[in-house]
Amino acid sequence: YCGQAARKSDLDRTDLAKEKTGVFTGAYAINPVNSEKIPIWISDYVLISYGTGAIMSVPAHDERDFEFAKKFDLAVMPVVEPGDAEQAELVRQGKLCFIGDGKAINSGRFNGLSTAQFKEQITNWLEEKGLGRKAINYKLRDWLFSRQRYWGEPFPILHTEDSRVVGLSEEDLPLELPKVENYKPAGTGESPLANIADWVNVTLPDGSKAKRETNTMPQWAGSCWYYLRYLDPKNGQRLCDAEKEKYWMSGGGVDLYIGGAEHAVLHLLYSRFWHKFLYDMGYCQSREPFKKLINQGMILGEDGQKMSKSRGNVVNPDKVVADYGADSTRLYEMFMGPLEATKPWSMQGVEGVYRFLQRAWRIVIDEDTGKLCEAVKKAQADETTLRLLNQTIKKVGDDIESFSFNTAISAMMIFVNHLSKQAVRAESVVGKFVLILAPFAPHIAEELWAKLGHSDTIAYESWPEYDKELIKEKEIELAVQVNGKIKDRIVVSAEADEEQIKQKALSSEKVIAAMAGKEAKKVIVIKSRLVNIVI
Repeated sequence: YCGQAARKSDLDRTDLAKEKTGVFTGAYAINPVNSEKIPIWISDYVLISYGTGAIMSVPAHDERDFEFAKKFDLAVMPVVEPGDAEQAELVRQGKLCFIGDGKAINSGRFNGLSTAQFKEQITNWLEEKGLGRKAINYKLRDWLFSRQRYWGEPFPILHTEDSRVVGLSEEDLPLELPKVENYKPAGTGESPLANIADWVNVTLPDGSKAKRETNTMPQWAGSCWYYLRYLDPKNGQRLCDAEKEKYWMSGGGVDLYIGGAEHAVLHLLYSRFWHKFLYDMGYCQSREPFKKLINQGMILGEDGQKMSKSRGNVVNPDKVVADYGADSTRLYEMFMGPLEATKPWSMQGVEGVYRFLQRAWRIVIDEDTGKLCEAVKKAQADETTLRLLNQTIKKVGDDIESFSFNTAISAMMIFVNHLSKQAVRAESVVGKFVLILAPFAPHIAEELWAKLGHSDTIAYESWPEYDKELIKEKEIELAVQVNGKIKDRIVVSAEADEEQIKQKALSSEKVIAAMAGKEAKKVIVIKSRLVNIVI
């Protein structure tokens, strides 16, 4: 197993989409805090560069450890309790990995402490006992800042005949790339600029000869500060006007920066370094470059591997668009899963989204005539439909704000299924549905909007508002567990208090049978989700 792991790259070993693998050594370590035995496993997702290369697995509070524990049926012992009662119950049952801050549990003398207090006190205790000490793990790395290619910012550096390195004078700045017809590599390992003798060779003011640096800066050099130049791109005197920067950046920097996970370090570390430097030098007034950064996950091939020509698993988006349409392709990418997750491509998934859009079309348009369906009428919708419509508007709107596009699409699918069963579909209801579909499937939504009799483009319409009273459920269904196992489901009023819910659960015939005459020691009610009876 170790031999196989050694042949993999760190990127492959830490791929979030990869199924966890490992082997048990048969050996145990002793936890110095409580003297309990801990089984020693070997797994390829643990890297030698992380800590000491041997880590304490905490499945209840680390997602990769959680997946590993579930795969090999290892104990999941929570030591941090979330503040939310529903989450806390799921964590206690080993059904949820909680990675946030909370209160210490199952931790002896440290029980009840906040996460920050717990970290400080356990560290102090370990130091007092001579078992460990606090250390800072630095992860700074040298940045290779030169490339042997034409495209890139040239270095304003000269190499003199007597081996000195001197910078260009300010009058000679900015140094621009020479115009060339051929920017192919020199064939010597040098930059293409090395072939341009009249640009490379320079005579200094004292008559001595020098050569320009022919390497260029990497593309990251420009991408680390370009957002500042966008604020004032034609300013010939300074990086950007102070008033313009204040207007655009005063809210904490760029509102939202979306970039691939592979580029996360470059933008989080290098761009921030450049920005801090520019701030210290007085070239910008804002302390931070970005207010929020999101790294979208990588789309893998259908085989679950990174797409590459050598593997033959590359998906051609042009072909998918030609076969299923741009809206289906766009919608499927958003429906695949959470934005940040690494996800494998699936043509079956594309077909499923394609069928959804066909259903959405058919609830509005008669396929034979191309006109509005007879079911679409200027009528009053029933209360169930109005309630579901308003819940869907709220759900989709909230999910867009949190970038949870996949769950927004799921909500629209549920609504289309409901509407397709209605003999009469109120035109006002259909119109609001088309409005919330538009950001996800703009082409089909535009056509449906026109078919509904609107002359202006849907892009100019406002987002529909929802009725706060109509989004409330009258009744809710709760799962009832006895010692963590579901025994029944009960329906209660959405306004029912905790005591009413307990009584309804305890009076269930299935629950009474499961309790077998035993008394309930504890009844836990998680509002709108479940009741757990401990006997």
